[in-house]
Amino acid sequence: MKKYRVTVNGTAYEIQLEELTGAAPAPAAAPAAAPAPAAAAPAGGEQVTSPMPGTILDVKVAQGAAVKKGDVLMILEAMKMENEIMCPCDGKVASINTSKGAAVESGTLLCVIQ
Repeated sequence: MKKYRVTVNGTAYEIQLEELTGAAPAPAAAPAAAPAPAAAAPAGGEQVTSPMPGTILDVKVAQGAAVKKGDVLMILEAMKMENEIMCPCDGKVASINTSKGAAVESGTLLCVIQ
């Protein structure tokens, strides 16, 4: 056993860790294949991806709509919080690659702005 002191938010805690030697490491899970997007992203567009896993509660824009930097594109629910997915640049919505109620993972393509 090794003893360590850890400080979290200004409070010090003493912890003990046991080093396991000779034990077989846990088998690594095979990475899951990424789901294919509903439509291919148009070349040259600004891709908007999910910053975290969650559920799309609402899609606030339609394909072809003109958008400005900072406009709300979608509402993503993650950990019981509603997160606004903002437009990163001025342009036009070239494609929407998700729908209301869809479960998304971190990095999933949500839409493309041109």
